[in-house]
Amino acid sequence: MKLTADLEPLEGELALTDSGRSLVGDFLELTKARLNLMVLITTLIGFVVGLQMTKSEGGIDWWLLCQTLLGTGLCAAGAGALNQAWEYRFDAMMSRTADRPVASGRLKPVEATLFGLLMSMTGTIMLVGCVNSLSALLAILTIVLYVVVYTPLKRLTTLNTLIGAVPGAIPPVIGYSATAQTIDLEAMGLFAILFCWQIPHFLAIAILCRDDYRAAGYRMMPVVHPTLKRTHLWMIVFNLLLIGASFLPLMSAPTGTGYIISATVLGTGFLCINLLTVISPSRQTARTAFFASIAYLPLILGSLMIDRFL
Repeated sequence: MKLTADLEPLEGELALTDSGRSLVGDFLELTKARLNLMVLITTLIGFVVGLQMTKSEGGIDWWLLCQTLLGTGLCAAGAGALNQAWEYRFDAMMSRTADRPVASGRLKPVEATLFGLLMSMTGTIMLVGCVNSLSALLAILTIVLYVVVYTPLKRLTTLNTLIGAVPGAIPPVIGYSATAQTIDLEAMGLFAILFCWQIPHFLAIAILCRDDYRAAGYRMMPVVHPTLKRTHLWMIVFNLLLIGASFLPLMSAPTGTGYIISATVLGTGFLCINLLTVISPSRQTARTAFFASIAYLPLILGSLMIDRFL
């Protein structure tokens, strides 16, 4: 998910000043660009799966794909900026987020808010004008649930992870609706996979970062229930639900043996790794579960895309 590159500044006329470079970097950081890469990947997969479900013989409409990804990416960038504008006081309390542009004071909350609104509105307008109103409506729903509902709930209830998984599961449905222009069983299968996957993924992060979350007053499950028994139970339960969700595509369209094998092997492997966090709870096993979740998602969705495309 995190793609980084260190580039030396150019000498002469093309080189940016330090202040210019930092300002550009700060606004880029507001968008959570590297983290939102997964949003674009899942949107792309939803787009291709939706195209195949329509049985279109014209191949991929690359222009429509670019418009869908750009519109969705802008909305995701806007949501990331609005989230940082809302939470800057709490970000400043956590070591891993204290250097964010608003938390550190390099940008003002109003600047981040205006930037986030601009990105969100631009992305929504692009989806309405260039894709379809259903995709735009889903993007708006994602922003509202993420910024207005999930963000404040992090300080109120441990159920915030469950609620936050809803907007996190919508991007592939945006891509799907861009081509299929509807929400059907296949789209709901994509949603279910993303929804169930997020629970063990983010609970593994919560275990690793619980000292930070405690400092900021976030009611994450590993903070409220420090023995981790409830956290581990949720990870296992939703891993089992994830295995079930991964077989939902079998109900909506003919599915090849390759995908069935992939879903079985990947789901079982992910479950075994999460069981390891129960048998031997430690930061190392939680870290392993986190990286396993990152590997699982593109593999299972990529396998489904290949199955539908071929």
